[in-house]
Amino acid sequence: MFPFIKVAFVLSNQAIIEAMEGEKMVHLIDLHAAEPAQWIALLQAFSVRPEGPPHLRITGIHPHKEVLDQMAQKLIEEAEKLDIPFQFNPIVSRLENLEIEKLRVKTGEALAISSVLQLHAFLASDDELGKKSPSTLKNSNGVNMQRVRQMNQGTLGELLEKDTANGYSPSPDSASSSPLSSTASMKTDDFLNSLWGLSPKLMVVTEQDSNHNGSTLMERLLEALYTYAALFDCLESTVSRTSMERLKVEKMLFGEEIKNIIAFEGAGRKERHEKLEKWIQRLDMAGFGNVSLSYYGVLQGRRMLQGYGCDGYRMKEENGSVVICWQDRPLFSVSAWKCRK
Repeated sequence: MFPFIKVAFVLSNQAIIEAMEGEKMVHLIDLHAAEPAQWIALLQAFSVRPEGPPHLRITGIHPHKEVLDQMAQKLIEEAEKLDIPFQFNPIVSRLENLEIEKLRVKTGEALAISSVLQLHAFLASDDELGKKSPSTLKNSNGVNMQRVRQMNQGTLGELLEKDTANGYSPSPDSASSSPLSSTASMKTDDFLNSLWGLSPKLMVVTEQDSNHNGSTLMERLLEALYTYAALFDCLESTVSRTSMERLKVEKMLFGEEIKNIIAFEGAGRKERHEKLEKWIQRLDMAGFGNVSLSYYGVLQGRRMLQGYGCDGYRMKEENGSVVICWQDRPLFSVSAWKCRK
């Protein structure tokens, strides 16, 4: 339905293939092992390597054992078909409860880590609500409720036009929209430091490229309007309104994300999407250095977008990373990293 994550898979796989050139033992850690298609494509790419395929070990992390079992079966079947030495190491765990020792990284392995839409959940903080005084909450909620009532008095487009006329516009580079608070990002830093301690040769990070971690409801509401308006427009342009798959995406995916961004606070607000610039800062502070995605990888991504037969999809290169857009609205970012010694 959407090409965004498929393009991220293509970019990630190409970065992994290039980083693992000449390596005989490759260990890949998937922080949310739910989609075997990415790794089936990687196995196929490794099978035609000029120097021959490596011994590949994939560690998959997921809270549901049945998901890992299905992935293991498909990947083992593909590896046998391609005659690639392969192991799958399942870890049944939520990412926030992961015991790093269970990853079993061995000496002599070249390690790669893949994170697809996982890191932003670590930004949730129990004391988010406690930082605000009761008077501040009362005043801001009064404004917010008035603003929400206005939403019922016009269309989404009219509301966005009013915001622009009143001087509001989405501000991707605004530090105030999602400040790098030491309290809010403590767990994120701990997790990134743990990953750095594994000394990966490469880590590829895919995240939603939006400002949905603002400290006030107003910031999050308006930023969510712009992001999800772009996503709904994308659906409108590519999928029939009667499609059951589209209805499920709108209600069960986008609807739940919007509700979490707007209606939840503290640890319950998991959808804390941030801009690429913020992730660059966090990863840099954790000891990672940016690895530019290659021209060939970007070319593959562009070709995939063109293959969807819709001219609304765009790709932009930023600081060696890639931002995938609908029209001019950034929606997802893909970046690659290595450990700085």
